[in-house]
Amino acid sequence: MYVWMVKPPSPVLVSIEIDKLTNSIEQVTTGAAFETNVSLVSPADLKTIIKANGWLFNWRNEVKYPARQVFKLTLMDEPNQLQGLISIEIKADHVFMHLIESAPFNLGKNKIYVGVPGNLVAHACRLSFEHGHDGYLSFVSKTKLFDHYATTLGATRAGGQTMIINTAAALVLTRKYFN
Repeated sequence: MYVWMVKPPSPVLVSIEIDKLTNSIEQVTTGAAFETNVSLVSPADLKTIIKANGWLFNWRNEVKYPARQVFKLTLMDEPNQLQGLISIEIKADHVFMHLIESAPFNLGKNKIYVGVPGNLVAHACRLSFEHGHDGYLSFVSKTKLFDHYATTLGATRAGGQTMIINTAAALVLTRKYFN
């Protein structure tokens, strides 16, 4: 009898810029803050999250892994306009962040909103607390971003390219985004 195993993908290196930690997300031109909602991605969402629309990662593949959950960040007043996405996995003792991406219109010099990546990371930390993991979150980072994540997220290196957000740093993030 043969058993075919699906080989998990190699980890993708997290390489998103944490542009600003905000209390929500802020419109760049006005500085106005907007209430957000984080919820699971739907099949209808996946039809629009494609490279032809400017998304960098293949999110359709990401949702195929049963252990992973893909969440979307939206504005409360615009629930159909995705601001960013995050893929996480609830492990036995922490949450692992596989992917994170801001919507194409929230990248570069002409971005519309800041605070999207911070909001999504804070959500992952909140889930870690909810699952009894004391806020612990880990991810694999590009080497050149170690200092950036240490400064913006309070992350520390755990060996190799793995970074960890511990309880203290997770509390800072969750309190900032989720009062």
